[in-house]
Amino acid sequence: MRTTGIVRKIDELGRIVIPSDIRRELGLGERDLVEIAVERDAIVIRRFEPACVFCGSREDLFEYRGKTVCRRCAQALCREAGNPVDADEA
Repeated sequence: MRTTGIVRKIDELGRIVIPSDIRRELGLGERDLVEIAVERDAIVIRRFEPACVFCGSREDLFEYRGKTVCRRCAQALCREAGNPVDADEA
């Protein structure tokens, strides 16, 4: 992790502003989603990448009732429910 030397205050609502040069460097737009994580003693803000709610995979995803699911887990759920499906149907 590199240090930028930029210091910001947290406002009364707990917000901080990510400087425009950093947003530009990372390709973050005005309404883009970011993920906030804690790693040891650091707060990490990174671009949000959707992942399967079951296995965490970031490949072959689709949304079902507002949840992100990968095809592999969808097929496993169908098998578990006694409804085997072929790969193109899930």
